[in-house]
Amino acid sequence: MFNSVLLAFIPTIPLAEWTASFTAWLTSTFSFLFNPIKEHFGNFMSFTADTLGVIPPIVIMIAVAVAAFFITGRRFGLAAFAFVGLWLIQNQGLWDHLMYTFTLVLLSSILSVIIGVPFGILMSKSKTAEAIIAPILDFMQTMPAFVYLIPAVAFFGIGMVPGVFASLIFATPPTVRLTNLGIRQVPKELVEAAEAFGSTGAQKLFKVELPMAKSTIMAGINQTVMLALSMVVIASMIGAPGLGREVLSALQRAQVGPGFVAGVGIVILAIIIDRFTQSANAQRGKA
Repeated sequence: MFNSVLLAFIPTIPLAEWTASFTAWLTSTFSFLFNPIKEHFGNFMSFTADTLGVIPPIVIMIAVAVAAFFITGRRFGLAAFAFVGLWLIQNQGLWDHLMYTFTLVLLSSILSVIIGVPFGILMSKSKTAEAIIAPILDFMQTMPAFVYLIPAVAFFGIGMVPGVFASLIFATPPTVRLTNLGIRQVPKELVEAAEAFGSTGAQKLFKVELPMAKSTIMAGINQTVMLALSMVVIASMIGAPGLGREVLSALQRAQVGPGFVAGVGIVILAIIIDRFTQSANAQRGKA
């Protein structure tokens, strides 16, 4: 009874209307920025995927297998898996979809690293920046991935560009957090020694802190790439092409076989990328 009376005197906060109005204002005000990004970046992504599609699949299979052989310390396991896995994807007629998926993951991962590493460095150098950025990262990681599709569609429409935008938001936090962690874990003795020899702030960062933190940073990059790949299926809901679209199409039509095959293609790509990044980190650690 009391709750009913209390609610009757408290008006409903028009949060949805405020959000819609704010989004409409952003879209209208910054259309000069969003429209060129949608057009030119979308064309660049399509060009990249089409260019990869022109290369004969056997050439890419051999190149990936050879790279896997050397990056794993001349071991044949990953090389054989990469070659057979890519051949299976090509055999199932999903090669073009694979190229679009790889392009989406590659570009969103690169952008996440370009944005994430500087913010991680800023957090490691400033407690104020850490206090501000940390809650934002918490918000980005706890928000359901589907929610990121709403501003992506509002700002960029449908297609690959909003898919990259949603993946960027979803995948950036690990790089930021682990860059911050890696730099903070650098022994203070090394930093003090660098200062004693007259190193500038930039010299300490690029010659001491980042090299010492590279293993932790690479672990963050690995997580970022995996999260970007996990957004492939979700991004297909807003028109992003690739293997995710095949999975979504099969789900909508209740086609178990095609959906399973496309899902296996995503798993194969995920394993190859994960092993590549982990092996690269291990090789740098040995160096």
